[in-house]
Amino acid sequence: MRRLLPLGGCPAKTCPLEGDPGPQKSLRDFWGGLAAAAVLVVSASPAWAADPTGPATLKADPNAPVNFTWTLVAAFLVFFMQAGFALLGAGLIRSKNTVNYLTKSYMDFSIAALSYWAFGFALMFGGSKLASGLEHGTPWVGLSGFFLSGPAYDVSTALYWFFQMVFAATAATIVAGAMAERTKIQAYLAYSFLVSALIYPIYGHWVWGGGWLANLPFGVGARDFAGSGVVHAVGGLLGLVGAAMVGPRIGKFNPDGTPNVLPGHNMAYVVTGTFILFFGWFGFNAGSTLAATDLRISVVAVNTLLAGAAGGVVALYASLARTGKADVAMACNGALAGLVGITAPCAYVPTWAAVVIGAVAALIMMWSLGFVERVLKVDDPVGAVSVHAAGGLWGLLAVGIFADGTYGDVRGLIVGEWGQLVAQLISVGAVTVWTLVTGYVVFALIRATIGLRASREEELQGLDIPEHGVPAYALEAAPVGAGR
Repeated sequence: MRRLLPLGGCPAKTCPLEGDPGPQKSLRDFWGGLAAAAVLVVSASPAWAADPTGPATLKADPNAPVNFTWTLVAAFLVFFMQAGFALLGAGLIRSKNTVNYLTKSYMDFSIAALSYWAFGFALMFGGSKLASGLEHGTPWVGLSGFFLSGPAYDVSTALYWFFQMVFAATAATIVAGAMAERTKIQAYLAYSFLVSALIYPIYGHWVWGGGWLANLPFGVGARDFAGSGVVHAVGGLLGLVGAAMVGPRIGKFNPDGTPNVLPGHNMAYVVTGTFILFFGWFGFNAGSTLAATDLRISVVAVNTLLAGAAGGVVALYASLARTGKADVAMACNGALAGLVGITAPCAYVPTWAAVVIGAVAALIMMWSLGFVERVLKVDDPVGAVSVHAAGGLWGLLAVGIFADGTYGDVRGLIVGEWGQLVAQLISVGAVTVWTLVTGYVVFALIRATIGLRASREEELQGLDIPEHGVPAYALEAAPVGAGR
């Protein structure tokens, strides 16, 4: 078989492993499999021959050119979302840390690309058989496709890697906002490598790589069409751990524990960044079909638009009712929460449900902002935890509530089926436990070695000059000798 399977063909980015014995195989598969991974990279016998130039792929599937083009354009849109994240986060923090934030946004993408090429993609999709070189894996972890070498040197596998890599980079960049204005650049870069190589791919394997969550005996197994859980909940929960462990910014909390507002500096960045992210989300969600010939893309795009619009409107009016002010920053985060919430169910729900999902996501986000800040006492400068973790977990549950059975045979409560909601609840528990535990281990190791937090002096000055040597906004200086 020379065809890259569209995600719609194996709903929610997953195909079951052949001969899958189920999660009862125990963790010895995990460790034994990792020990064999190096051997498999060089010696595995592929189930099909690699096609590094494409003629065999084209012969087997005349639709390949249009589907390749669609998937690549969608991936380019998701890549461009990095600019949106950079502008949004930079606008919501103080000007003295702008260069630091932009550096993290740029470098986490670059580091994620390399670590996902070397390790993450294989750990995530090995065993899925979605393309050449991805034949070997267990229900716990993938074991083939490392470095895109051997049978993974293939046009379909390269296409799939590129699309998945931009998702991995998105998960990594979410954490930058939650830990902004006080985290050492070296610590952040180390984290970016580890999350893209290990934390994100292993949970992703469980859902999208044919792992144990995808094969639960409830409903059709856990489903997450485009990444409410795999991308956003992972990134948001890691941000929660990181922000808690690095501690709040100087001046954020009073001695009695009450929070202070440390306002951002550029609302033009915030709104522009949100527009870019909203635009890129069409590639994120509709592109996850991996096939322009899957005409469900129109429904996915409409659901994405409606959920984001509903989230923005609800957040704006909720802030207006609470404060008497139309808070555009809250509207932007409301729109993003709606987009996060619809990402898992976007292919499975009718349009009216998309509006409900987006509206509820905005309200959950606003509640979460207060909970994180006032109850957990965690300082999240951009609201990343509330938008991505809270919105992402809600999106997973929304699949089990609103799926109508018209796509992928995914059926939720609205059509009288309970099994899918059970599978989604298990996935919520799995992503929460996995991410919080592994995130704590990673950040604890970084704190014990290179350190997490910048010095007090650097933080008060702003990280731009101490860590990068340049300010974001330099006043034009007179040339030497001017006026003589």
